[in-house]
Amino acid sequence: MAVQISPSILSADFARLADEARAVDGADWLHVDVMDNHFVPNLTLGVPVVESLSRATDTPLDCHLMIEDPDRWAPQYVEAGASSVTFHVEAAAAPVRLAREIRAKGARASMALKPGTPIEPYEDLLPELDMLLIMTVEPGFGGQAFLDIMLPKIRRTRELISKHGLELWLQVDGGVADSTIERCAEAGADVFVAGSAVYGKENPAAAVAALRAKAEGATAAAAWACAH
Repeated sequence: MAVQISPSILSADFARLADEARAVDGADWLHVDVMDNHFVPNLTLGVPVVESLSRATDTPLDCHLMIEDPDRWAPQYVEAGASSVTFHVEAAAAPVRLAREIRAKGARASMALKPGTPIEPYEDLLPELDMLLIMTVEPGFGGQAFLDIMLPKIRRTRELISKHGLELWLQVDGGVADSTIERCAEAGADVFVAGSAVYGKENPAAAVAALRAKAEGATAAAAWACAH
């Protein structure tokens, strides 16, 4: 499976979002963190900004909803222009129904797990999804240190994906940088959200290319990828 890089605008200059979106030329996605100050202790942006961003960039938007009641709100992000919408299983009342509604509206459906949430209880839901997000920090703030203890969870998730023969993307988000992306790729991730590791650099587009090269190298040598 191809490596994909999704720079997070949480680390961008919010006063220049259109310019910042264009600064990551070569990225596969633009990761948009939506926080409501209830599900997580931070407040970011919402539907109107996503609508504006979708008009300002050709890079598809990957919206990560760290909000309460995603069953109500997630479909609006598809309508606002998101090509992929991620909801947290901890917040969703009816995750299967929500995933199907997101897909029916024309976007990729993704489900996120906080660090303390195990993957195993949700094995039967995996065929309903296009992507699964393993949080490698506690959601809420950018710039946190990568949690190494999530690597076994990434491996177990990749094993479940392979067990069922699914074309399911496995995304990681939190502390992904030059020093951690190879470990994530080796463990089984193929979609990488990077915030400060991209927007904290003088040349964000070059940072995207460098992260991609590291992830591709690690993936090529990974046992899980060689098995495909």
